[in-house]
Amino acid sequence: MSILSAEQLIDRDNHAWDEIVQLLEKGNHTYEILPADRRDGEETLRRLQVSTRSYLGAIAYEAGGIRLDHGWITLLGAGAERIYGNLCSWNGLQDQLTVKTLAGKLVVAYDAAGGFFALDTGDGQICYFAPDTLEWESTELAYSGFINWLAVGDLQQFYETFRWQDWKQQTEQLESGQVFAYYPPLWTAEGGGETSSKQPVSVMEAWQIVLDKS
Repeated sequence: MSILSAEQLIDRDNHAWDEIVQLLEKGNHTYEILPADRRDGEETLRRLQVSTRSYLGAIAYEAGGIRLDHGWITLLGAGAERIYGNLCSWNGLQDQLTVKTLAGKLVVAYDAAGGFFALDTGDGQICYFAPDTLEWESTELAYSGFINWLAVGDLQQFYETFRWQDWKQQTEQLESGQVFAYYPPLWTAEGGGETSSKQPVSVMEAWQIVLDKS
């Protein structure tokens, strides 16, 4: 199978980026788009081998990453200073591996509770590693549907048991690559957004839990 160049993967007539931006603008949640360096975007597109007519390809090419809902969710792109890693580094698509990967899963986002979203390369749907069950759960959404959910979905209901009264202010204070560790953990009977204490830790600590449980 031949490898397509970035230029071949950029569909200028059917580029999905404007549609994504409009969706976020009309959505219910705060968002911050961190622009991608053009060369990084091209390299990410080439390594993923997806067209910019798709939402995944457009984000990989145009965005270093996108921080949503007061920074609670970090959507991966081509990489930016305030985003830990990128679609390539999280998925073993770089020459030098910096993150241990999971077979059959393309990590596309993580959240402040230590949860991860990944594209299941088998069924093409987004699944979520839930920090309260320590299991991968299907969202039954394709990547485009996932982006739509990030823009207009009921994120508060989805994260209701993970959040607490001052979560917005504390989440906005997290540094790049940090998530919250809960004590007691969310997977215990005592753990919860309102009942647990929270401490900023590296997202790699949360990812190690995923590796241990997957």
